[in-house]
Amino acid sequence: MKVYCTCLLLLAFCSLIAAKENGATTPNIVLILADDLGWSDVAYQGGDLVETPHIDALAKSGTAFSRAYAMPVCTPSRAALLTGKHAARLHMTIWSEGALQGPKTRKLLQAEALHDLPHAETTLAKHLQNKGYLTALVGKWHLGDAGHFPETHGFDVNVGGNHWGAPQTFFWPYSGSGFYGNEFRYVPGLPFGNDGEYLTDRLTDEALKVIDRAGEQPFFLYLAHYAPHIPVEAKAEDIAYFTKKLKPAMHHQNATYAAMVKSLDDSVGRIVEHLEKRGMTDNTILIFASDNGGYIGVDRKSKQSVATTNNYPLRSGKGSCYEGGIRVPLIVKWPGVTTAGTSISEPVIITDIFHTLADAQKFTLQEEFPNDGLDLRSLLLNPQTSLEREALYFHFPHYYATTTPVSAVIAGHWKLLKYYEEDRLELYDLNKDPSESKNVASEHPQKAKVLLQKLQRWIKEQGANMPNQNPYFRKRNP
Repeated sequence: MKVYCTCLLLLAFCSLIAAKENGATTPNIVLILADDLGWSDVAYQGGDLVETPHIDALAKSGTAFSRAYAMPVCTPSRAALLTGKHAARLHMTIWSEGALQGPKTRKLLQAEALHDLPHAETTLAKHLQNKGYLTALVGKWHLGDAGHFPETHGFDVNVGGNHWGAPQTFFWPYSGSGFYGNEFRYVPGLPFGNDGEYLTDRLTDEALKVIDRAGEQPFFLYLAHYAPHIPVEAKAEDIAYFTKKLKPAMHHQNATYAAMVKSLDDSVGRIVEHLEKRGMTDNTILIFASDNGGYIGVDRKSKQSVATTNNYPLRSGKGSCYEGGIRVPLIVKWPGVTTAGTSISEPVIITDIFHTLADAQKFTLQEEFPNDGLDLRSLLLNPQTSLEREALYFHFPHYYATTTPVSAVIAGHWKLLKYYEEDRLELYDLNKDPSESKNVASEHPQKAKVLLQKLQRWIKEQGANMPNQNPYFRKRNP
């Protein structure tokens, strides 16, 4: 198998060299990242109320990963994606605002975390900028204050990115206060809009401008949509359509959320169509992913009476280390590397995207952390191969509506979760129980022990920050 994979890689490299000799240009890279889009919020993975024809078509024209993972929440995933380092190593394990101060009334004090992505980290954008790419962020940043905005991390263009994780509203002028308290929020770089203009549509307009302005220069477009993060808002005609489609037996029951996903899907379609129109399809790497699992809370501020989404058949959602919180859609379309219509069940993680592009572009890395991510090209070339990775790890030493502080490890089809507040282990066989409905730690104590040791070694190697006992906690009497 190793010899076969090596041959495939050699053939790919020879093809790239031949293309270069024939005058082919450096490939463009378009990375579309959704915000809080759950694993089953796309139709090709079983979403029932949602309709995602353009995302589904992208999956059919490229390679779709059925077991792709991200971090439990947004900032950690975005930091890991852009640096190739695990969020635990970066000490960016919670969303930026959450790093400033955690709850003081719980049994544990959350682990210390960074609010800003350090300038010592060299991002994917900075590497590509150094190689002559036009680099552009369009959409969400959420990796620190103004001194750590995209422009300080290798992006030539920043449209819409700031320190906030979500807009006040998805309708122009995308500003105001009330939804997130008294603070006035806005989305920068989007002046001169019109009443009724929708943020997902406008960000797509700006992304198309980046493609057009690049000219002959290779470009890296990081289109980081705010959708479908709360507030749950969508265009009236789309809400009406999904309201009529809604049936009691469906797992998804939020018509407005389905309408938000439709706008996201329309954006993907417009990007693909524009690349085709410009004749760039054969020279563009296109990647679509989400930053964490779907948000299963109720968005009461948007007057929603039902859960925002449902990650069925996966358990729980955003914030948790159960599958519903960390398993996400991932599609890669890479001319000369991916084969149309392929699906891969090998577990991969969001840091792999950086390492794949880094190896392909021959980045000179300041430090190499192979345990944090792997080059996926051998897998993309031959979906039947294995990465021979020891395990995937997750670390969320914080509180959220779906979880108490927790770390997790996935090794093969086994998954172990370690909850720190309760000092509890949970073990699941994902082959037999993908919904994580039965904790089998007591039935397989040796397997639980081995995985716990593996997890503890990883935590030490990462230098991960841990939660601590709260000296002021007082247990309430029943």
